[in-house]
Amino acid sequence: MASAFSIPEINLKSGCGSIPVLGFGTAADPPVDSETTKRAVLEAIEVGYRHFDTAALYNSEQPLGEAIAEAIGRGLAKSRDEFFITSKLWCSDAHPQHVLPALKTTLKNLGMSYVDLYLIHWPVSARPGKMEYPIKAEDFVAMELESVWAAMEECQRIGLTKAIGVSNFTCKKLQQILATAKIHPAVNQVEVNVCWQQKKLIEFCKEKGIVVVAYSPLGAVGTFYGTNKVTGSEMLKQISKAKGRTVAQVALRWGYEQGIGIVVKSFNKERMKENMDIFEWSLSSEEVDRISEIPQGRVCLGIDYTSVYGPYRTIEELWDGEI
Repeated sequence: MASAFSIPEINLKSGCGSIPVLGFGTAADPPVDSETTKRAVLEAIEVGYRHFDTAALYNSEQPLGEAIAEAIGRGLAKSRDEFFITSKLWCSDAHPQHVLPALKTTLKNLGMSYVDLYLIHWPVSARPGKMEYPIKAEDFVAMELESVWAAMEECQRIGLTKAIGVSNFTCKKLQQILATAKIHPAVNQVEVNVCWQQKKLIEFCKEKGIVVVAYSPLGAVGTFYGTNKVTGSEMLKQISKAKGRTVAQVALRWGYEQGIGIVVKSFNKERMKENMDIFEWSLSSEEVDRISEIPQGRVCLGIDYTSVYGPYRTIEELWDGEI
């Protein structure tokens, strides 16, 4: 079993340190109460997770912060510095003047003086003043990307976050940021799994020094948009049987071998352990080739981020044809 200190890390660009390749997600769908989240995070810390992913939208920042404080108090970890914490800027705060206040609110919720990584959650803004999901169609507005990114850079410069990045950005949208950025995005968190392998985007990000971190690596089973195409894949079942591993472990190991980060989410302690046990073995080149033949398609289509009022009227526009 991998320990917290044997989980490999990926170096981030711009001297931002490194990110553990395996992270623990806190977005529960359907939502759960704060105590359930706190208990799950404490169990994850006991198992060995040190990279935790949250967001303003998830309502998990406060229980995450409380769990980490309790873990340190109980001697499960020595200090805050042992943890890598990611949070995200919600669409209604994705305006230049709201970025810094939003991060300060996140830090207050977490009870921390900094996060390790702060991401723009989606490449779209909503009318400020109300954090809600789904966003009303008439409340979407085009993001002032250059000035929002400049505000993100200021958050890093003043030390409230060690690194900055984005989530759900295509190659084209990343190019828009790179054209004017003084600090390049360290991370792009996007859907990646065996059924949506994102080869073009991963290659682009590697060329630009941007680390891809995968969400929904197992297909987000059990969520409103999830699929069992990953966990139900006959190809993965055959490989897992031959390996003496679970389907989930094969899917996660494949992600690890792509050189990307992975965020897993299970509030079941045995599954937490299972999801960590992916480092002491490998897939053969033949197995990787077989996985590359799995039919491709997005799980998270992002329909809720399109609107007849714009800026993205269709999912084709949202993903710049990368669907």
